[in-house]
Amino acid sequence: MFDFGRATVATVETEAQKIARGLRHRDIALLQALVEQYQFRLVRYLIYFLGSREEVNDLVQETWLRVLERGHSYDGVSRFEPWLFTIARNLALDHVRRRRVGSLDSASADGTNGEATWEAQLTVSSTRSPFEEAARTEDAERVAKSLATLEPMYREALVLRFQEDLSLQEIAVVVGASVSTVASRVYRGLAALRTYMGESHAR
Repeated sequence: MFDFGRATVATVETEAQKIARGLRHRDIALLQALVEQYQFRLVRYLIYFLGSREEVNDLVQETWLRVLERGHSYDGVSRFEPWLFTIARNLALDHVRRRRVGSLDSASADGTNGEATWEAQLTVSSTRSPFEEAARTEDAERVAKSLATLEPMYREALVLRFQEDLSLQEIAVVVGASVSTVASRVYRGLAALRTYMGESHAR
């Protein structure tokens, strides 16, 4: 006997599959819909990742161009967000490396990991972040300010986990690290965040 229920389920296309199909066909309408849906999150992520607003708009535009150019590589199996953030992160890394060629060369000569070096050198901008702009309570604003004090790798892990709602496995894909490393960054980031917020509250 033919099972219509199963046949219907089997033919239902997931959101990720729809995106993958649209990108393969370079569907401009789909891209515009994706921009509307993810633009703010992309800007917010890059600001927290870089610790600055500088040139974020250019990186966002470049990210969407890369999405269109490499859309055929998105498999439609995993969620779209990790794939998008991975593209944005790689472009941001390239941007930082171009600006810090001298520092990276010195680090390589010393046998120091290049990524750790540039992360340590990034400074936090004094401009208000998206978290602060969207803050509706004193606690929300304190969280935003506290996040800005964290080392970039911990700030990024917390933003991706709790702001962008990515799983540890998805974050591992974005940052190119093991799940255990990501879990450690989230744990240490939360510990540092709690410590800072406790100290600032006691002042």
